[in-house]
Amino acid sequence: MAKISSPLALLFIILFSITINHFHVVSSKTWCIATLTATNEQLQANINFGCSQGVDCTPIRPGGSCFIPNTLVNHASFVMNSYYQSHGRTNQACSFNNTGTFAATDPSFGKCVYAS
Repeated sequence: MAKISSPLALLFIILFSITINHFHVVSSKTWCIATLTATNEQLQANINFGCSQGVDCTPIRPGGSCFIPNTLVNHASFVMNSYYQSHGRTNQACSFNNTGTFAATDPSFGKCVYAS
């Protein structure tokens, strides 16, 4: 199990606190990210599913713009959001067996740009 650094943990706590769980936000932009309660197995399954469904997963591979930080939660959130954005931005497209949730704040960071 990978240990999450304090600044990274704080970032996800902040993101989680501004997240609206399982409701489609009435705004011009929403993003789909992994819940903090998702297990590593669930996160990996979400990555595998999204990548098998046509999501461009090159950004989360070594050297990609979203590879660092190299954590399952970051990689899964990127893939889950890409799937959500390309599949109609519906509640179902962000469900991922109840491991996806909505964020009203752009989770992009550095060169890692989340689709909107």
